[in-house]
Amino acid sequence: MEILTHFAKALFGTIKDVLPIIGVVLFFQLAVLRKKPDHLGQLVYGFFLVVLGIAVFSVGLEEGLFPLGESMASQLTDFHFLAQGDKILMKEIETTGVINPNLYFWTYCFAFLIGFSTTIAEPALIAVALKAEEISTGAISSWGLRLAVALGVAIGISIGCHRIIIGSPLHWYIIAGYLAVIAQTYFAPKMIIPLAYDSGGVTTSTVTVPLVAALGIGLASNIPGRSVVIDAFGLIAFASLFPIITVLAYAIIGELVSKKGRG
Repeated sequence: MEILTHFAKALFGTIKDVLPIIGVVLFFQLAVLRKKPDHLGQLVYGFFLVVLGIAVFSVGLEEGLFPLGESMASQLTDFHFLAQGDKILMKEIETTGVINPNLYFWTYCFAFLIGFSTTIAEPALIAVALKAEEISTGAISSWGLRLAVALGVAIGISIGCHRIIIGSPLHWYIIAGYLAVIAQTYFAPKMIIPLAYDSGGVTTSTVTVPLVAALGIGLASNIPGRSVVIDAFGLIAFASLFPIITVLAYAIIGELVSKKGRG
């Protein structure tokens, strides 16, 4: 019964969120274009499915993905798990509250693998990769692009988790990352630059964001001395930045190999 009430509230909230979109479309269709929409029944059915899907998805986030991410982070940062049965180390952690960052090896592994796997499954990335391959007539491989982006997200989230664990400032990582992007942009093939920059955006979508956000909150909540407000967020920025770096690097290396093969 509780889940049905939750779904009803989510459905009502989604309808309120979607109504402005419908209003804008109808205004331009009827007042500006002054033309009746084609296939009205199909459009109404499509909007109904969109509203229903968003409501189901939002309930799924709250009931499944967010708790899963926070639960995994909590278990991976548990003092007993980190100490691995070492009573002396356990006592030292409990006494000082200081934990060696090297003990978080499995946290880094989980961050890397969850970042890679969720990005490979990201619908927005699949759509962009397929279109890029189609428009470039095969010059850009959809699988190559997806793997490059997924690797970037995996590396970015791992580094972002390390930042949360050691408590270092976020802005230095972002500044250094974008300096690297600027340098790569100068050397990268012109064809790949816009696509590389878009690749950072498509990673922050329906599959990746919920788990990554929950992971950050879970880490900051369970690591001594970390603030949930200050330290928990920022992982999404890493997930957007590092794919640009890896896609540009993929293009630069590919061009160098191609030139070497022709030479």
